[in-house]
Amino acid sequence: MKTVRSAAAELLQRCRSGRAFAPELLDQWLAEDTVLSGPDRRLLTQLVCGVIRRRATLDALIQPLVERPWSAVEPVLQDLLRLGAYQLVVLTHIPAYAAVDATVSAAGELGWPRAKGFLNAVLRRLAALVSEDFVSSPAADAVPLDESLPLESWSADSPPLRYRRLRQALLPDPQEQSLEYLAAAFSLPRSLVSRWLERQGWQETIRWAAWFNAPPPLWLRVQTRRVSREAFRDCLAAAGIASQPGPHPQSLYLPDPPPVRQIPGYAEGKFTVQDLSAMLVASALEPHPGMRILDLCAAPGGKTTHLAELMNDQGHVLACDIHPRRLETLRRLAQRLGLNCIEPHLLHPQEPPPSGPFDAVLVDAPCSNTGVLHRRPEARWRWRTQDLKTLTRRQADLLRQALAAVRPGGTLVYATCSLEPEENERLIQELLRAFPRLEVEEEYHAIPGRPADGGYHVRLRCR
Repeated sequence: MKTVRSAAAELLQRCRSGRAFAPELLDQWLAEDTVLSGPDRRLLTQLVCGVIRRRATLDALIQPLVERPWSAVEPVLQDLLRLGAYQLVVLTHIPAYAAVDATVSAAGELGWPRAKGFLNAVLRRLAALVSEDFVSSPAADAVPLDESLPLESWSADSPPLRYRRLRQALLPDPQEQSLEYLAAAFSLPRSLVSRWLERQGWQETIRWAAWFNAPPPLWLRVQTRRVSREAFRDCLAAAGIASQPGPHPQSLYLPDPPPVRQIPGYAEGKFTVQDLSAMLVASALEPHPGMRILDLCAAPGGKTTHLAELMNDQGHVLACDIHPRRLETLRRLAQRLGLNCIEPHLLHPQEPPPSGPFDAVLVDAPCSNTGVLHRRPEARWRWRTQDLKTLTRRQADLLRQALAAVRPGGTLVYATCSLEPEENERLIQELLRAFPRLEVEEEYHAIPGRPADGGYHVRLRCR
């Protein structure tokens, strides 16, 4: 039987292979596991996602304490050191002795008993540098925590963040090396931090960076065809689950949620998980019964099924995607929600989408994911500024395909979960110059933490 730490280390090894991402691997592991308790399942998720997100921070703390080149440390031992450091520094509910002992024991479970002494020595050196004092501002000896805050706190210009004090400065000085401090302390690529600092300034960049390290909030989209939002809240309350209504009429925020499949109404299709920002996209298209809609990048189906709900399952949504497994996820989601007007359609990568005319087209484009870095832990480490050119070419191609498919007078909605102007408003400005018949009817920038994920959408009318 695997312990939480050995399971976390094994999952981190699988993530490192690049064959699957952490959320997918965690879902699969937890679906098959019958041993871990509820708290241990939550800890496993926190450890795996937290270590991936905070890799740069953890390495900055560990490497000065390792008496050999970091590149000479076996990858599995690097993972175990990061796991131990994450518990010692970033988490606040695990005693230091437990963090060290459990992590060292995991080495034996994974077949590395001879490495126990090495791991124990490094983690004890780090534990000796970790204080129980906390401060509210950045410093070279202060590490920001990954803490959930009330949504209203994130919306403030200066959220009440906490930093754990160290007994030795291991990070760059934020006064003299602001870019280097933010990249190391909040574990983000320097080039991305540089862009945000230039656009947003110091305080907003800190707010974004902290938001993207905190556990992502859970929003539900209530299927109001089956149950009203208030009736569903009553159902949740009867099960002891607190909820808060959000600004979208179908949205509910759960501050302390149980596993999704244990939420009442899951099997009956009364809700699906979807962030508030994503809910706004389908609504922007203004679907209604009887429409014929093309969804060009449909899988895994959150926005597709929302379109069908808003159409009262009357009409036709052609849901296209090039990924068979993700399209199957869409199919299963539509089945659970009882939606029949969706037609999944597998596209080959070079195949043009079905010809129109369609009343409306949704392009939820592949993007850099910089607005959802907390939900996709590996995304920050895939970021490269030079990749924006490839992404924007693909996004522009999708927009042109959409324009060819929409009828005169029809609607085109373009959306990303990116914060980068090249993928959003600048791309749309170029499109408007190339196609003067287009008219912007709605444009929206979702700001991280105010009160949900970051992203962008625009509704265009094709005159």
